Amino acid sequence: MLDAKARLGLTLIAGGAVANIYYNQPLLGLIVAEFGDRAALWVPTTALVGYGLGIVGLVPLGDALPRRALIVWQCLGLALALLAVGLAPNLASLALAHLVVGVFACAAQQAVPFAAELAPDASRGRVVGQVMTGLLTGILLARTASGFLGAHLGWRPVFLVAALLALVMAGIARATLPQTVQTHPLRYRALMLSILDLARTQPVLRTASLSQALLFAAFNAFWATLALLVEGPPFGLSAAGAGLFGVIGVCGAFVAPLSGRFTDRRGAKPVVLGGSLLVALSFVVLWAGTWSLVAVALGVLLIDIGINGALIANQTRAYALVPGARGRINTVLFTTLFVFGALGAYVGSQAFLLVGWAGVCAVGFAFSALAVLVAARDPHPPGGRST
Repeated sequence: MLDAKARLGLTLIAGGAVANIYYNQPLLGLIVAEFGDRAALWVPTTALVGYGLGIVGLVPLGDALPRRALIVWQCLGLALALLAVGLAPNLASLALAHLVVGVFACAAQQAVPFAAELAPDASRGRVVGQVMTGLLTGILLARTASGFLGAHLGWRPVFLVAALLALVMAGIARATLPQTVQTHPLRYRALMLSILDLARTQPVLRTASLSQALLFAAFNAFWATLALLVEGPPFGLSAAGAGLFGVIGVCGAFVAPLSGRFTDRRGAKPVVLGGSLLVALSFVVLWAGTWSLVAVALGVLLIDIGINGALIANQTRAYALVPGARGRINTVLFTTLFVFGALGAYVGSQAFLLVGWAGVCAVGFAFSALAVLVAARDPHPPGGRST
């Protein structure tokens, strides 16, 4: 069972682990000043690539090995990698260290299926929502925290402090999380092959992955181009000013527990449909962002509420499918999200260069409208279980 202490521990670990792949983004100016322009490409890219590799290569191990031990060891590995970042003597070692940081930061994706595994069926959505609030808040506030520290201390101390925090997370995991025993351990090769089998045999998982991935594509089309909008005329904000829009998104993160409770009571479909409609509406509002920062702020709030609410519902119904395979289910879900997220960022950026902000809004609306269509045509039962 998942007691309050373990639930808090998983929430802190989810947010604290994922934050590490975003600390570099507000510090890129300082890093570029030391290592050159190529750092602006290689540092954030290697961190995100490493996170994707961790989701594919490490997260499924949670279905074969005790998750508490995995989380502890990943946090310890994360601490060493962050120390290497803080002490990196050149760009090559910095990029390699960031790749390893990304791999071990996927401890966040161990925490969420662990919470789903320990939670009772009747409250799984609420518990997943609470832990995801920690993860989403970590993503949104990481840039603000590292930017503030970097401005006062420089970029290297940010990662040395992060290494200490990773050690603290390892201690939290050891002190708060329960021991579990995997009754059906699988060899690694069989574990990885079974991921493909899950994607093939679970239509609910495919629907959840597709609907959420389309929303994530719209989300990334927006965030990949927002700075270009608000830093240009007529607004002329600084990079720090552009980053403050992420703070608005924290309000959207706190919808996660509410979405989880509603999913527990009414099923996933109405929550996913409602979230998809909100994201589509956000791009109608964001179209006015060409001349209004108020419209941009409101659009940020709508898109974050919509995508986070749908995410909790899609995760909850996916985790209910095969109790012993939640790590692999997480891998299918988030690998699909990453692929569509990259597509959305690329198409959104091209639309901005060719058409301007109206093009970005058209791309985001198209992706989210497809998500609405997938949700509306979802043939699965309200609870999301396959039959």
